[in-house]
Amino acid sequence: MLQGSPQILEMLMFLISLAALMRTSGARPSLRSLENHFTIDNEPEEVRSAAIKRLLEVFGMEDPPAIHGHKQPPQYMLDLYNTVADVDGVTKDPYLLEGNTVRSFFDKLRSEQVEYRFNLSTVASTEKILTAELHLFKLRPQTTLAFNRHHFCQVSVYQIMDTSRGNNTHDKKLLSSRLIPVHSVGWEVFTITQAVRSWMSDEGSNLGLHVVVRTLGGSQIDKKLIRFASGRHHHQSKQPMLVLFTDDGRHSATLGSTDPHDTTATSSLPQGPMLAPSSRTARSADSSEEEGASMPCQRLPLYVDFEEIGWSGWIVSPRGYNAYHCKGSCPFPLGQNMRPTNHATVQSIIHALKLIKSIETPCCVPDKLFSINLLYFDDDENVVLKQYKDMVAGSCGCH
Repeated sequence: MLQGSPQILEMLMFLISLAALMRTSGARPSLRSLENHFTIDNEPEEVRSAAIKRLLEVFGMEDPPAIHGHKQPPQYMLDLYNTVADVDGVTKDPYLLEGNTVRSFFDKLRSEQVEYRFNLSTVASTEKILTAELHLFKLRPQTTLAFNRHHFCQVSVYQIMDTSRGNNTHDKKLLSSRLIPVHSVGWEVFTITQAVRSWMSDEGSNLGLHVVVRTLGGSQIDKKLIRFASGRHHHQSKQPMLVLFTDDGRHSATLGSTDPHDTTATSSLPQGPMLAPSSRTARSADSSEEEGASMPCQRLPLYVDFEEIGWSGWIVSPRGYNAYHCKGSCPFPLGQNMRPTNHATVQSIIHALKLIKSIETPCCVPDKLFSINLLYFDDDENVVLKQYKDMVAGSCGCH
């Protein structure tokens, strides 16, 4: 048997059960048909609630986030998701993303000044802060007359340490400073990791950030000349934003390659189609024990539809994903196309020779697991990109 994580095996068993319920009324039934199924079994809300609760735990949540209407995620988060995930949410490259969680926070002050504050209460204290970035959208200068002699300005980001003594820079800690073209337009990114780490260790120290713009000679520039978009007067797509990269410490069971584009991961076994099979095919496959026993170990579809579960209101992407599952027999002798371990080979020999009566044949289980990515809104309307390990069976083998 596979010596993997008990949580992963439990999760796969849950997904298989969920898929079985879906096949009773077609490839993708409505929630009403799921409720009818539970009613027939005399286990209406309890079973469904327990199943959804367990699935939320798999995704690291206690309750589904509240739905706040149809808001547009920041373009940066959409672009980041498309960079790390394919159309089904499967991770393209496990080394593209720093950590496993990325959050975007909008400025809570929404002031016209160059001060910004972000509410980080949704970040767990156990998460490891890797990188924090302040994203500011630089607007086009209102006039060019003042810049005949200046082509660059120096933009400095400070952490506010004390608000009781005015705006003296001695009451602030310099986080990042660099030169920016005066006439440029677009996003500017500043690293503010030190500040966020201090805020996480002491929530009361989060007094915000202050941005100062100076000429190369050191004199301060009029705020009307070098301008950054604010949350009060500019479109949401240009609002000041904090982007936080963290790692929540959730680790995966090791089952070999985690690269979904590794051709050795799935080439040895017959592969099922990307979409779930028709209800007729599903029923015929389940109707015969003998047919199932004669089918060699292989990977079959197992589509998880977030809309049918009732999660489409807060999940941005993907709308669902194919988790796949492993099914079939592992008869003696085990060929290399069954991807057997040495232990499975020995076990199949013991079973064939009937040396020990209680020994069963090896099991058909996932031997490669891939991660998926979710882009979703949390309770505070922040957009989160989270990567979940071991969610897709990449290939199957006899273990």
